[in-house]
Amino acid sequence: MDRPLRTVDVARAAGYSVQQVRDLERLGVLPPARRERNGYRVYGPRHVRAASAYRGLAAAVGPVIARRTMIDLRGATLVDAAAAVDDLHAGLAAERAQTLQALAGLDTIRAEPAPPSPGSSMTITELADALGVRTSTLRHWEAEALLEPERVGSLRARVYGEPAVAAARVVAALRGAGYGITALRDVIAALRGLGDTADAEAALRARLDRIAVRSVALLRAGADLADLLDDAAHDEGPW
Repeated sequence: MDRPLRTVDVARAAGYSVQQVRDLERLGVLPPARRERNGYRVYGPRHVRAASAYRGLAAAVGPVIARRTMIDLRGATLVDAAAAVDDLHAGLAAERAQTLQALAGLDTIRAEPAPPSPGSSMTITELADALGVRTSTLRHWEAEALLEPERVGSLRARVYGEPAVAAARVVAALRGAGYGITALRDVIAALRGLGDTADAEAALRARLDRIAVRSVALLRAGADLADLLDDAAHDEGPW
């Protein structure tokens, strides 16, 4: 691939359309192509590497962050480039850790019996009694964005409907298992909107699978980025 490459050559090698290659160059993801006298673009191997690196980054962290990363890395020092890629890996690792923590939380929740409920909704006193905690504890959980009770009447009294009771049960179970507030917030965020525990577990395991695919894509992008950095070091200029 040492010969000059046309736009269509880069597109085929990187799995993009011709227009996408032009767009990536316009956005600064690809280095500027050399222009012949007739105006045609002329590319080289580093353009293919840059397009492949962007493809992997986009699959791993999304197109917006991928574009920003590719632009930032052009002309970056080796130390800065390595740090930027490390940060992307750390982000995926944090997502994986949060998901695993939510799965562990599900096991704790399943082991807890549901508290008795006098009806479809509960006052703060009723809920505190059912969970065996103080009303001040429920207020603290609300302040930490772990619970969202309704406010009714002119006095804005707290009323906990079935979703809020279920959320309180989850928080109480995880607090009893030793989860701190920060960890609790991550777990609640991961579980919110996932349905019952069976649905939540399926969704969380599917999320783990997606994170694994994204991690592999980031590894592939890292190999292409390493080649681009080697090219830049050899040429003593930005890739």
